[in-house]
Amino acid sequence: MTISENQVRDILQQVIHPASGKSIVETGIVKNVIVKDNKIVIELKFENPNDPLKNSIKRACETILKEKFQGAEIEVDLNQDQKTPPKNPAPEILSSVKNIVAVASGKGGVGKSTVAVNLAVAFAKAGFRTGLIDADIFGPSIPKMLQSEDSKPYARNVNGRDMIIPVEKYGVKVLSIGFFVDPEDATIWRGPLASNALKQLMTDADWGELDYMFIDLPPGTSDIHLTLVQTVPVTGAVIVSTPQNVALADAIKGINMFANENINVPVLGLIENMSWFTPDELPDKKYYLFGRDGCKNLAAKLNVPFLGQIPIVQSIMEAGDTGVPSVLKNDLVSGAFKTIADNLVMQVTKRNTELNPTEKVLITHGKKH
Repeated sequence: MTISENQVRDILQQVIHPASGKSIVETGIVKNVIVKDNKIVIELKFENPNDPLKNSIKRACETILKEKFQGAEIEVDLNQDQKTPPKNPAPEILSSVKNIVAVASGKGGVGKSTVAVNLAVAFAKAGFRTGLIDADIFGPSIPKMLQSEDSKPYARNVNGRDMIIPVEKYGVKVLSIGFFVDPEDATIWRGPLASNALKQLMTDADWGELDYMFIDLPPGTSDIHLTLVQTVPVTGAVIVSTPQNVALADAIKGINMFANENINVPVLGLIENMSWFTPDELPDKKYYLFGRDGCKNLAAKLNVPFLGQIPIVQSIMEAGDTGVPSVLKNDLVSGAFKTIADNLVMQVTKRNTELNPTEKVLITHGKKH
């Protein structure tokens, strides 16, 4: 197969830099393209040498070119104007994190990100060294929920490697792709770039030593979920659902995905959100708008721990909009999140006592092992 430079540049038009929303060809990041025989060499040059997303974009270029030009040798180089010291070997990913907890949901709109934020803040308030990764690459909401939309993480050299420095809020170290894109722009990425962005938030950030890392996953099951379990050994997963039957059906899918013998990530518990509504003027009344005890009953049926219930309260919505998590207040909702956090600590301790550490999922020739 004959490969031309124009063909290569046309393919690279599909790789978009999230910050500008434009292709890397249009913005001039693709500095040079060399095609010789069956080898393609791409030289990338970023305006900011410490661009936090440069490694994700490099990997995306490699992936898309290998897909298009199968059998060709692909080399993607990052142009450096100045010599940098030799890189030290990369350490095991998140090796200084004791527990990695995935927060997932079978469907959208059940309050998964709200739960992830409040759990992370609750753990930090309890004295645990805590991190939070917004892995909902296509709909990042955590920057707004933590009133950090204007935060811009930067990269610095740590032991010979360019590392992203997480934002810190309410005692939690946080990274989200939302910090690197315009909040009003839709994040439209091919799967490989989204997966690589998640990898970079884990591998190229200076997280330090943490007791707990919470990963807020996109709703449903996707490549992002598989990327996570392939990249790091996940201690366990928490599933968030509302009590209505349509949400419970999707929650079962989420539970089954983690419990699949090829994934084998322990399910630490089920959390029921929007359990009931209590009007301010009728504090003793509970209206079960989406059904009663649906998650509690499902947890019992599937022999999965039930971590607790969170009511529908206007203050939760207001907290998400103002960036002050509900758990920081002193009310019914704060108490619910703290109870769930305490229950989760017990389940993680039980899991670590009774089960072997989780292993990363290995993919070989298209099969999971």
